[in-house]
Amino acid sequence: MVTSHVFTTDPADISAAFSSFPSGVAALAADVDGESTVMIASSFTVGVSYDPPMVSFAAQKSSSTWPMLASAPTIGVSILGEGHAASTRQLASREKRNRLRGLGWTRMESGAIVLDGSPTWLECVVEHVYPAGDHEIVVFRVLAMLSDEIPSPLVWHHRKVKLLPA
Repeated sequence: MVTSHVFTTDPADISAAFSSFPSGVAALAADVDGESTVMIASSFTVGVSYDPPMVSFAAQKSSSTWPMLASAPTIGVSILGEGHAASTRQLASREKRNRLRGLGWTRMESGAIVLDGSPTWLECVVEHVYPAGDHEIVVFRVLAMLSDEIPSPLVWHHRKVKLLPA
């Protein structure tokens, strides 16, 4: 039982507290000027709208990858699956050029890139961008999707990638 409470708005404390909320992990990727560009998002949310289909994520304003991806005409969203557990650090690395090295992926005709072994793939366009403090909330319109129930999705919880139990 908690006997005392200390309320805070310190960003480090907020970040630590928010890490206790489990979320899925998505890779957002596209061909940008001939370069495969990818970033990881644990703030990805489905069900923003079903008709028309829309999803969202929150991009940190300090991100150097999001502005590049935002310029792509279409963006692939791959929900990361159990086979991606060992490569999440690589996908999130500061070295942008080699993030997809050694991974199976497909460049769609539109330029969107999706990762092999994902439970769900989406081909999206940016529909809306809203300012939100130190982030931007990005709403994607889903142009196409494919889902495979075989791989289990990864979960981001307490700042670690975790597998869902079978």
